[in-house]
Amino acid sequence: MKILITGAAGFIGSHFVEHFLKETNWDIVVIDKLNYASQGYDRLRDIDVFDDKRVTIYTADLSKPLSQGLKREMGKVDYIINMASESHVDNSIKDPVGFTTNNVELVLNVLEYARQIKPRLVMHFSTDEVMGPAPDGVLHTEDDPINPTNPYSASKAAQEAICRAYANTFNVPIIITRTMNVIGERQHPEKYVPLVIKKVLEGDTLTIHANKDKTKAGSRFYIHARNVAKAGHFLLENAERLHRGRVDDGVFNIVGEKEIDNLELAQFIAKYLKKTLLYQMVDFHGSRPGHDLRYALDGSKLKDLGFSYPKSIEDSLEKTIDWYMSNKQWL
Repeated sequence: MKILITGAAGFIGSHFVEHFLKETNWDIVVIDKLNYASQGYDRLRDIDVFDDKRVTIYTADLSKPLSQGLKREMGKVDYIINMASESHVDNSIKDPVGFTTNNVELVLNVLEYARQIKPRLVMHFSTDEVMGPAPDGVLHTEDDPINPTNPYSASKAAQEAICRAYANTFNVPIIITRTMNVIGERQHPEKYVPLVIKKVLEGDTLTIHANKDKTKAGSRFYIHARNVAKAGHFLLENAERLHRGRVDDGVFNIVGEKEIDNLELAQFIAKYLKKTLLYQMVDFHGSRPGHDLRYALDGSKLKDLGFSYPKSIEDSLEKTIDWYMSNKQWL
């Protein structure tokens, strides 16, 4: 078996490479354009089981069509996992046209390639943010209408629509996953968990985004990248049984087991580090227009299919904090 993972020099992608190296004997092809979020090939080099006999890495910008030479070098590919996308909400707000154009062109080029080589399956990674904000007590299911509220989530919603079009028109076998906020080792220091660790260690004040009255922090269902990779592998192996090629059945939420508000998460980190948390609650909507305070997905569809996550969020957080303390260059 050979699996192509686009964007695999990124945070979640590197955990997928690590997972498939440990759990399969498959050959792995990586395509990444190495932008700021990739941090070069540092993430892949840091994988303790990295095997250059099984992993082949290509640098390419997927917003441009794949070259014939690259296609020949990669050879036959059985599975494609598409993770390559711009994903920083703030960047999408600063440059909505360039950001959205990149993500749309990227998915078109990946699907055109898939249409030519006819893989067993394409797994496209989307996001909980396509569903828009979730009111208290609401968990969005895979069948709920989408409601993107910023250029990033709109570009991901567009990617999903294009995937559906290629599945329905060209019979490209596709499943779509929507993943909530992911934590873990090797994450970019702009992201929340490493940011909190750094602030706590340095005694700096952390900004906590809250409601207008500054009485309630925003919340997410955090999940470790290792658990996401495990879920992705499960879906690849069971895709034919699960949805029989119909993309309408092939959307799956990958959700952490517990909702945690951002203040609670920061307090957990500070307590584990035996440090004092200095923080300030700020009006979320006033300070970050285009962002949403709460996202929430219903993970029961994947659970009902027989999948369970191997690690709890508390275990995952402790393991992640310990790793950053031993690898402070990542902060």
